[in-house]
Amino acid sequence: MGFVLRALRRSKPLLQSHISRSKLPSPPNSTPFRWISSTTDLQKPESSAAAAAEELPVPRTPVGGARIHFPNPDDAIEVFVDGYPVKIPKGMTVLQACEVAGVDIPRFCYHSRLSIAGNCRMCLVEVEKSPKPVASCAMPALPGMKIKTNTPVAKKAREGVMEFLLMNHPLDCPICDQGGECDLQDQSMAFGSDRGRFTEMKRSVVDKNLGPLVKTVMTRCIQCTRCVRFATEIAGVQDLGMLGRGSGEEIGTYVEKLMTSELSGNVIDICPVGALTSKPFAFKARNWELKGTESIDVTDAVGSNIRIDSRGPEVMRIVPRLNEDINEEWISDKTRFCYDGLKRQRLNDPMIRGPDGRFKSVTWRDALAVVAEVAHQVKPEEIVGIAGQLSDAESMMALKDFLNKMGSNNVLCEGNGLSPQADLRPGYLLNTNIAGLEKADCFLLVGTQPRVEAPMVNARIRKMVRATQAKVAYIGPQSDLNYDHQHLGTGPETLLEIAEGRHPFCSTLLSSKNPAIIVGAGLFEREDKDAIFSAVETIAKLGKVVRPDWNGLSVLLLNAAQAAALDLGLLSNPTDSIQSAKFLYLMGADDVSLEKLPDDAFVVYQGHHGDKSVYRANVIFPSVAFSEKEGTYENTEGCSQWTAPAVPMVGDARDDWKIIRALSEVVGVRLAYDNVDAVRARLRMVAPNLLHVDEREQSTVSAALKPEFHQQLSFARFGTAVENFYMTDSITRASKIMAQCSSMLSKK
Repeated sequence: MGFVLRALRRSKPLLQSHISRSKLPSPPNSTPFRWISSTTDLQKPESSAAAAAEELPVPRTPVGGARIHFPNPDDAIEVFVDGYPVKIPKGMTVLQACEVAGVDIPRFCYHSRLSIAGNCRMCLVEVEKSPKPVASCAMPALPGMKIKTNTPVAKKAREGVMEFLLMNHPLDCPICDQGGECDLQDQSMAFGSDRGRFTEMKRSVVDKNLGPLVKTVMTRCIQCTRCVRFATEIAGVQDLGMLGRGSGEEIGTYVEKLMTSELSGNVIDICPVGALTSKPFAFKARNWELKGTESIDVTDAVGSNIRIDSRGPEVMRIVPRLNEDINEEWISDKTRFCYDGLKRQRLNDPMIRGPDGRFKSVTWRDALAVVAEVAHQVKPEEIVGIAGQLSDAESMMALKDFLNKMGSNNVLCEGNGLSPQADLRPGYLLNTNIAGLEKADCFLLVGTQPRVEAPMVNARIRKMVRATQAKVAYIGPQSDLNYDHQHLGTGPETLLEIAEGRHPFCSTLLSSKNPAIIVGAGLFEREDKDAIFSAVETIAKLGKVVRPDWNGLSVLLLNAAQAAALDLGLLSNPTDSIQSAKFLYLMGADDVSLEKLPDDAFVVYQGHHGDKSVYRANVIFPSVAFSEKEGTYENTEGCSQWTAPAVPMVGDARDDWKIIRALSEVVGVRLAYDNVDAVRARLRMVAPNLLHVDEREQSTVSAALKPEFHQQLSFARFGTAVENFYMTDSITRASKIMAQCSSMLSKK
């Protein structure tokens, strides 16, 4: 074959001259001869690549829409990426400069939120005047540096690195849960060679038991150490580490133990291969079979941004969504793994308790008629409504309007305590904002344990302790806060000492530039809460915590419904209301104490799970969970967000506000809205900030307008607001995964 090609190549000029001399008549539509031969560009790709690099390429958009902030414009430096000039702040790495220039550099060990390891060597690029390719993730960019990312040298270096990585990697792709979203798959296709030269036996590594949430197949591990750095730096647990050297190197726990962090599930997301995957999701579905729905987490008051992946009517998994202002790109284990509770112990049909004490399923018409008949037989002041901790703003607005039309003002939300003071919004919000905590240099935690109450807020505080050595002081029961802190005391007497300037911590508070005081919402349940808040406000004045340019006095709420309930005015006293109630309407309220409820009271339970309060109910209305409805939730910093329906409703369940709207018509006090837009128009009249989605409205009212409270301070110790992190609401209590975590991890 080679002989024929050489003969044709030599005969080409002779044939051309012969044809030109023959002057044969050609047809009008004939095509000219096209000679196919190898060119210099194909024979020497190195020279052609060098010539192409000299031409200025078209400007690219930054990778992932990245934006650059220049703290000081004088510190800007200029580098050249593939011949294209880019201005970046001083201190950026070569990899970050390439991303700004729109060039995506392959990487395994590098992660923007973790420290730099530089041990995978996949990000090699060529730098002018450098004798060898350099690791772009660890090399700082210098002024005038000329970076080449697409040269034959860089390509060959990446191929070599990929060949080494695949040398011991098992051929597990058909059975690996990471398939379809695996960085190793994607980058081996894009940057790897078409063959490997390794013919020896592959090594194998024993799998580790990290607990009920994270599945390990450590033979697939490529030693990028992302999980080790995440556990140490973000989660604050020293559980994972690198053991051994050379071919015996592996990641493990040294002594066999479980990973006990409340953020452990995030190692699943950051692992670039299939070494760490979700144990509950193992072998359930491929990612291309799933429908992703962007929504909001409701298991705590932070409102983490999540994506609900579903297949048909079933929620298959929950993964985080990037939001720099709230949860960055992490979520807690409770948020990630409570989804199996959405399909267990669900209420499907309206039910009425019969004379024998058993529930029987009925139609909506019959159930509404029974409740309407009882509602007409009781006095208006004996009607009480309680909203649960998972209630959205629309349903709470409908419940309040319905009871007000019935003549009752006894509407409250569980968790908000005894007659909460909701006149001024800064009195119950996280005024620094979650992202604003990064500006604080001193924290005083009063009666709150953010590690179990709001793990994302705790992660921010730990981030500042690591980055700026911020001081943290804590008043409350003994707690493990996974960062260095000073335990000042367990009760209000310590608060009084600080307020009077007698405590050593006062000097730390006064020397701080931006001090932050975070008060736990668990104190709402105390009878002396007004006296405690007065003492905290005295400390705030002493330490200049509240200034025109900084408001560091904050409250950390516990539940997703609390902030919206306080905005809407669900403020009744639960003790007085329940004692005199003859008609009690529970809208998903399972954690309210019904011990003082009269025996002859009629209880309506409207909810999506058969939880605690169902045992006392006379009538059950099935409603939808957060994954099945469109609702407005306000998080602890006052930011409103919307959930979106990811799966269809279960059985004969309906939206909460629709059930109340239907009941109002049967009772004869018809509410004036028929669709969700009309409900939101009513919300705009009462609390317009709830409709400003993803916005945080600062208060325009001075805290000095708050009336003074002369209440006796009790010296009882502060209690624990969250006894069991993994079981805090009806969804998590129905979850089998959360039950396993509770039994295995809570006692560790």
